[in-house]
Amino acid sequence: MAQNPSNEVRRQLLEDAKTIAVVGLSNKPDRTSYMVSQAMQNVGYKIIPVNPVIAGETVLGEKVVASLSEIDQPVDIVDVFRRSEDMMPVAEDAVKMQHKPKVFWMQQGIANEDAAKLVADQGIEVVQDMCIKVDHALLRVGK
Repeated sequence: MAQNPSNEVRRQLLEDAKTIAVVGLSNKPDRTSYMVSQAMQNVGYKIIPVNPVIAGETVLGEKVVASLSEIDQPVDIVDVFRRSEDMMPVAEDAVKMQHKPKVFWMQQGIANEDAAKLVADQGIEVVQDMCIKVDHALLRVGK
């Protein structure tokens, strides 16, 4: 697996970020994607839920969009809760976004080298197999 950015680089990315598009965000409060997104929202990030199954609904006070292509505002981080084998279409959508994200973050347990290469080749930082919430706490972002 390609090397993740250093702790210092990841800390800076999280410090600079304001908006996180969460691909695969569930509307069920007991799901990891919901808990992680809520925690990130609680520390000051704007969350944009992306989930075609519940598009149009409201999750964590935000309207759910069906795909990354529907987002018309700058997004700093695309945080993905999808299986590793389902990463390629998400990566393809991320590089076609109106405002390219600074980071493509695959949650803990998720890694896909082809998707990572695709977004990295577009100048987007890639993080694989790491939980954004855990990283935020461990790196003491904003402290």
